[in-house]
Amino acid sequence: MLMPTRFDSVIFDLDGTLWDASASITQAFQAAARSVDYIDHNVTQEQVQAVTGQPYTVVYERLFPTLPADKLEAYRALCARQELAAAADHGGTPYPDLEPTLAYLKEDGYRLFIVSNCQLGYVETFFKHTQLGHYFEGHQCFGTRLLPKSENIREVVAQYGLQAPVYVGDTPGDLAASEAAGVPFIFATYGFGQLTPAEAPTRIDQPADMRQLL
Repeated sequence: MLMPTRFDSVIFDLDGTLWDASASITQAFQAAARSVDYIDHNVTQEQVQAVTGQPYTVVYERLFPTLPADKLEAYRALCARQELAAAADHGGTPYPDLEPTLAYLKEDGYRLFIVSNCQLGYVETFFKHTQLGHYFEGHQCFGTRLLPKSENIREVVAQYGLQAPVYVGDTPGDLAASEAAGVPFIFATYGFGQLTPAEAPTRIDQPADMRQLL
């Protein structure tokens, strides 16, 4: 896919691209596990990072593949409450120089958005914890209508009349969603996924690299 010489907007993934909240989310999973009698193992931070970026419902199927459907749904609802509380109370760690980079992009005329596979309300906890919400014009997530990320990217593009957007993400799923939506892709190498230079030739090793790239 050929990239235009000038984008008008940047759509970001959240976890692994803007911040790392895996420690808080792991604590939420562990707290939920202690409150029931049918989870026999603790989820580790490495396991959480490995499923980050998957649709919210898929995360639980991968982490708890042997749970019966009824218990899986109940546990998912329990974890959802714990996860939002943990994200709001403890948050995550924004990647280095994130705010100066967002400020630079905004000042340079780029319109900024978030599209994430997270549950409903999670993006708002990111805004609350980091106080970075004023940089973003809009956002969409999997939890709104359980749509795949590619559809949510398309929706943001259409809703806000974006003419030349680019998507920034850190996983193969982000690349696939960008391609399905017909939007160029920038790979955040510092996140949780891996892509070869052949798969994702346009890459950043830190948020500040956006200043030179765009």
